[in-house]
Amino acid sequence: MSKSFKNISVVAMATMVSRVLGLGRDMLVTAVFGIEALASAFYTAFTLPNLFRRLLGEGALTAAFVPTLNEELKQRQRAGAFVLVNQVASWLFVVSGSVVVCGMSVLWLVPRLAGAAAGWGVAADTVRRWMDAADLGVILFPYLICVCLAAVCSAALQSLNRFLEPALSPIWLNVAMITLLAGGAYGGWAATSEGAMLWLCGGALLGGCLQLAVPAAALVREGWQPRFDLSMSEPFQQIVRLMVPTLFGSAIYLINISVSRLVGLSLNESAVAVLNLATRLMELPIGVFTVAVSTVVFPLIAKQAAAGDWAQLATSYRKGMRLILVINVPAAVGLVVLATPIIRVLFERGAFAGGDTAAMRPVLIVFAAGLPFLSFVNIVLRAFYAEKDTTTPVRAAVLSFVVNLGLSLALMVPLGTIGLAIASNVAVVVQAVHLQIHLARKRTSLGFQHVVRDLAKVVVAATVMGAVVAGGWWAWSLHAPVGKLADALGLAVMIGLGVFVYGGLVWWMRIEGRDDFAAVLVKVRAKFA
Repeated sequence: MSKSFKNISVVAMATMVSRVLGLGRDMLVTAVFGIEALASAFYTAFTLPNLFRRLLGEGALTAAFVPTLNEELKQRQRAGAFVLVNQVASWLFVVSGSVVVCGMSVLWLVPRLAGAAAGWGVAADTVRRWMDAADLGVILFPYLICVCLAAVCSAALQSLNRFLEPALSPIWLNVAMITLLAGGAYGGWAATSEGAMLWLCGGALLGGCLQLAVPAAALVREGWQPRFDLSMSEPFQQIVRLMVPTLFGSAIYLINISVSRLVGLSLNESAVAVLNLATRLMELPIGVFTVAVSTVVFPLIAKQAAAGDWAQLATSYRKGMRLILVINVPAAVGLVVLATPIIRVLFERGAFAGGDTAAMRPVLIVFAAGLPFLSFVNIVLRAFYAEKDTTTPVRAAVLSFVVNLGLSLALMVPLGTIGLAIASNVAVVVQAVHLQIHLARKRTSLGFQHVVRDLAKVVVAATVMGAVVAGGWWAWSLHAPVGKLADALGLAVMIGLGVFVYGGLVWWMRIEGRDDFAAVLVKVRAKFA
């Protein structure tokens, strides 16, 4: 497992850079546009190609492609695997291109139909927000083609045990968006906020091209020769068969998120922007560690499933699950305890004011409470995909959609944006419980009871850490001067204190997997000695 730890650390470091840049991108967006209508319109518009990316590229495709590609590597070596890569990439280009054309056509029609919506009694402000989102969506939709093809290249690289380039790929998106928005807003490239928004959209399209170019170049160095191939081999047909139920489940997820965004866009000007920023903060622990663990563990357990080594698969899965809980439970506690200073330090500048911090704080706390469950879902899905079970995740997605939609409609009026966050959290919890129950029924060795003891240690350590950090921040607030610099310094001190307390407690309680981590540290120390 030490090799897996090494791969996880590589992906985690690369993803850390990507997530920090993504956070910086959103800090810049909020400084320029605040959390008002134009920002919400952008986040809604950019959600559409990203959701279709999950539908056509990363979600359904990866679930079916990685296990099948591993079988091809085992049976026909790289030559056969690269034939399959070309077939999948060619068909995905045709399908995603068709979706882009249809999507842009539909979005182009939305502003032309806005008058009818106003005639049906929809508020004028709501119609205007829908129109702005549709116009930006027309510009952003071509991003879908690049990221779908990038997902094929990244999945192939991961199956070849190359994890760095796929992890680095999102960095180019964030760099491009930051550069072009900064030029538009502060470099004199645009005279209005609408003009700056167009530069931001241009950065997204440029970033998508770079996201494809980096992993594609790495795959070429591995021996891949790109070919346009629309033939349908038996492995390709197997991928299609496996994708069908997963596509349905991903479509449910797409509808789920789209409805949530439309509900938020209809609720008020800031709901979508606030939900997006809270999600971004959650993505730091999820993206940096959970995705890193899942990225490394999935090809590993897929290979073990292909070899029929169920005992080793269960061991790898439990270690991955344990690692995710060890990181995300204390991360959730930290986000709850330090929500206000985190938001203030990261976002409170430019068009983002103190009132926006107060509005975002309870939403972030609600999302943080669901962080461990969201992380749990991220890896438990991989266990089903490794065994080529794509039906159970579909049922879980349908259940999650029903819960989210029902609670969103019930809570949006009395609780506003917080109600939408609560609905999203409850839906994730229900999905996590449903998936784990069915996974344990499938294989008892994958049951949650195997990590309960370690989870109890994690919860105790995280609770003590939370109490110490809360007390430390209270004391800091009493004596430190008022200002962002003092807040930033206080956050650094409190985070360091929390890591020290939590890490010491977990180590002292001898959580399982400690020795694997210690072995990695020894190797790193020896390397630089």
